Amino acid sequence: MSKADNTKKLDFDNTVRAIDKYISNVDELQQSSDMSIKDLLSGKNQDIISVVSAAAKADMSFKLLVGVRNKLIEAYKQTMNMPL
Repeated sequence: MSKADNTKKLDFDNTVRAIDKYISNVDELQQSSDMSIKDLLSGKNQDIISVVSAAAKADMSFKLLVGVRNKLIEAYKQTMNMPL
């Protein structure tokens, strides 16, 4: 394997790790938001501002993740439609 191939593989691996880390982060935000909503409904938490803030943060992160996914799918489709 050449040095250029190794560099491309490292770049790809780093990209995959970054995406995996971001997906995990979005999942944690969603779980935190769910827990804060459950705590509010059960009476454990009376601070509605923190609940709304957690839900908004989780929603924004998820929308960004969906946007990135859509761009990746679009790039894949364009690549597949390229003439050889």
